[in-house]
Amino acid sequence: MVEDPKRSTEFVEALAKGIAVIECFDAAHPDMTLSEIARRVGLSPAAARRSLITLSALGYVGSAGKRFFLKPKVMTLGSGFYFAARIDEILLPELRQIVETHGDAASVAMLDGHDVIYIAHHSTQRARRATAVVGARYPAHATSLGRVLLAGLPKSELERYFARVEPKALTSRTVTDKNILRGLIEEAGERGYATTVDQLDYGITALAVPIRNAEGRVTAAVNSSGYSGLIGPDQMVTDRLGDLRVAAGRISAAAARTPALSAALNG
Repeated sequence: MVEDPKRSTEFVEALAKGIAVIECFDAAHPDMTLSEIARRVGLSPAAARRSLITLSALGYVGSAGKRFFLKPKVMTLGSGFYFAARIDEILLPELRQIVETHGDAASVAMLDGHDVIYIAHHSTQRARRATAVVGARYPAHATSLGRVLLAGLPKSELERYFARVEPKALTSRTVTDKNILRGLIEEAGERGYATTVDQLDYGITALAVPIRNAEGRVTAAVNSSGYSGLIGPDQMVTDRLGDLRVAAGRISAAAARTPALSAALNG
């Protein structure tokens, strides 16, 4: 049985609280009061205040009146991984090639809990829609990337996912029924790809394939997405599946030669 890291005597709770405070800011909550932060993170006002004082002293958080906001220094926390994993050298060229060939947008993501987190993205799209910038995270059940990644989980982990997740509707077409979702994920595993239409946001049709490590385990996924009014899932499979699989293979091979990226994907 794997030990829960949070129960370890070496787990630093104060550090975890500080990171949680940073993570509670998003597009819907760009600045908040102390009480709002404490409520979102699930901390007492005193604990949230101590974290904010520390983060402010380190230059990660600023304040104006009674409201707190993130400062640009926060971006350095992710840039270390970006450069160490050579995202710009390994992943972006593949995504640029996909977009150059097919237009629209392409991304690479990993599974993080019940969400996918984007580690690389390239796009020619300018329309207002859910943004797949590096570091963005979205519910796995509503994305082609997420369904491919869930399909690659060991059976016990997939069962744990379904036992804990409560799928939310992001559009009127988002699949939230667990039985239907389970069937779609199983289908993605059998086919080796997943497609979605208007699941995460209206106007998005996407196709994703898995990226595997040397042992064949699914560690990440790459996708191509377009505007639903211009391309459907069947056409996307016909036009883009082959190129996505080639890109996934090249990314897998390159990652095996890059220690930081390999460790991150296999982590």
